[in-house]
Amino acid sequence: MSPSLRIDVLSIFPDLIDQFTAVSVVGRGQRHGVIAVRSLDVRAVTTDKHRTVDDAPFGGGAGMVMKPEPIFDTVEQNRVQRPLLYLSPAGRRFDQAYAHELARSGGFSLLCGRYEGVDERVRTHLIDGEVSVGDVVLAGGEAAALVVIEAVARLVPGVLGNLDSSGDESFSNGLLEYPHYTRPADYRGWSVPEVLTSGNHAVVDRWRRAQALWRTIERRPDLIEARGGLTTGDRALLVEFGLGPITL
Repeated sequence: MSPSLRIDVLSIFPDLIDQFTAVSVVGRGQRHGVIAVRSLDVRAVTTDKHRTVDDAPFGGGAGMVMKPEPIFDTVEQNRVQRPLLYLSPAGRRFDQAYAHELARSGGFSLLCGRYEGVDERVRTHLIDGEVSVGDVVLAGGEAAALVVIEAVARLVPGVLGNLDSSGDESFSNGLLEYPHYTRPADYRGWSVPEVLTSGNHAVVDRWRRAQALWRTIERRPDLIEARGGLTTGDRALLVEFGLGPITL
């Protein structure tokens, strides 16, 4: 069986990628043959004694810049998956919708920069796009690549043990996820909401929807705005479970 999704990662620290993707849901997906993650060491194609992948920037300035030759050679010698995406603060914001796109793509590659980034000719003539995991500066792209890999891989059918897990969580429907409880039903005087032990699944579903709405209103009102605001049904559901006052 051919994997449903192939991901290539270009890095000067391939062991970081290999160690992470060998465990948890990504590792299980690979062992089951559903996904395949390949790390490519950019240093492996260099020919000088020091395996040089960086140099000082033209025009001066602090830091070093990743050279174009090792990156181009790695891509051309290994037939990497396309599109090739560069992890960069200037890229498209990575979110759940983007993760779904990549999960359906069949394959893609991630380029992990280091130092002050990559030579601009790589960005102009080699990569197909850029992706950002947030408005933060990292020492390199590996940590960001791992965020993308896990978020995407778990959406591929057969990776998660529970088929419903990826469709019933934060951002899957534009809302944050509802609160979860497990045994014991009473812990240090803090009790599980009675509705969850009622056995009435229809009421439980409505309660969970109301809780997801209310949590999103409180913590991420921007997500409510992005959905076009609260519907009449949303407001009625919040009132049904005594959540409010509603100011949106």
